Amino acid sequence: MARRMIVKLGDEVLRKKCSEVTDFDAKLATLLDDMKETMILADGVGLAAPQVGMLKRIAVISPDGEEFYEFVNPVITKSSGKQICREGCLSVPGVSGEVERPKKVEVKAYDRHGKPFVLKAEGFLANICCHEFDHLDGTLFIDKMLPGDR
Repeated sequence: MARRMIVKLGDEVLRKKCSEVTDFDAKLATLLDDMKETMILADGVGLAAPQVGMLKRIAVISPDGEEFYEFVNPVITKSSGKQICREGCLSVPGVSGEVERPKKVEVKAYDRHGKPFVLKAEGFLANICCHEFDHLDGTLFIDKMLPGDR
């Protein structure tokens, strides 16, 4: 595993839509391992591939530093409820703000081996999923901050 450089606000890669992953190979496994290590070392709870300069639909999440989730080609298929979350981002250091997100989401994705899975998440985990998956479409939390925090 290797630590990768985290791309910061202003880099155009953060505003681009990512491509779907089609090859579930050793390169993908290495990227997922590197992203996990990078997220841990940066004291983050989530990291999307564009944040390390890769335009691929990949995200890693760890809401508590103990349980880890890897998502390849994630899609939110259901959402319900509302919650207001205070968010920050490793790519937008020093900035935080409140964002409205769904309270519950259902995610369909693939693991590193290409096996499909479904995750039902709520609360903080649902919030992180929404935040990280937004990155895959070039959207940052600052685009969705509530007016009082802009």
